[in-house]
Amino acid sequence: MAYTWTKSLHLLFVIAWMAAVFYLPRILVNLAEVGEQPAVRERLLLMGRRLYRFGHVMFGLLFALGLPLWLGWRVNPAWWPPVAVGTGWLHAKLVLVALLFAYYIYTARLLRRAGEGGALPSSKALRWFNELPIFLALGAIWLVIAKPF
Repeated sequence: MAYTWTKSLHLLFVIAWMAAVFYLPRILVNLAEVGEQPAVRERLLLMGRRLYRFGHVMFGLLFALGLPLWLGWRVNPAWWPPVAVGTGWLHAKLVLVALLFAYYIYTARLLRRAGEGGALPSSKALRWFNELPIFLALGAIWLVIAKPF
């Protein structure tokens, strides 16, 4: 029962965090295209900061719930079964999650740069940048479902 609840909540917070991962770069695209409209620019920066904080909290919660899924069997095997023992797919998935987190941190740095008046990449470059997490997330999803190794 604890395993099912832990996994369900972990998945819920993954979905919430991924919404922030996908939308924060879109705010950057809008910032790059806003031009000289200070009110719109400030609104986008505020939205970006709030979204980043929300996503950071969601990542903390998904991480806190992911640890017992990964290592909980060592603490209490009756609550969390040893589903990750001897599985290479999980380590590969964790690498992809680390890359997604690095991507998320980088988008926050771009947001901070924009807030300080710094230049952003072109909106076209940011649109391409916006597509990167789709491939990382797809890889992680595939590894979880297929468990190929």
